[in-house]
Amino acid sequence: MTTTLKQRLQEDLTAAIKGRDELRSSTLRLTLSAVTTEEVAGKSARELSDDEVLKVIAREAKKRREAAEAFAQGGRADQAERERAEGEVLAEYLPKQLSDEELSAIVADAVREATAGGAEGPRAMGAVMKIANPRIAGRAEGGRVAAEVKRQLAGS
Repeated sequence: MTTTLKQRLQEDLTAAIKGRDELRSSTLRLTLSAVTTEEVAGKSARELSDDEVLKVIAREAKKRREAAEAFAQGGRADQAERERAEGEVLAEYLPKQLSDEELSAIVADAVREATAGGAEGPRAMGAVMKIANPRIAGRAEGGRVAAEVKRQLAGS
């Protein structure tokens, strides 16, 4: 049987604790806690799929990025560095992020398809996002995708 992403997180947490890796163990502990919270949210408790666990990890990584920026702007470099380091631990579990060139190419294809389908003006944004998002699937943050779509639609 293949190991689920949640099992991998738990195994890595155990290894980090044994290896006395404080940063890694606290990051994985918080992430597993967020997964558990997600599992018991709603009407009935359930086991999350790997895709759902990935979404939780991506959300946690985004929180770390935002916190790092806030700490850096607040002049708390040590805290910002800690948040960045935690984000790097989480990045190991996420799909490799698209480069700007790869993202641009996917969005360009989506823009062509949407405009060929008759989408224009402000409505084109939604149509393009609908086409692009499944192809990007967690390999780029939503804000990055939206910014690229806006940029390309403005240029068309």
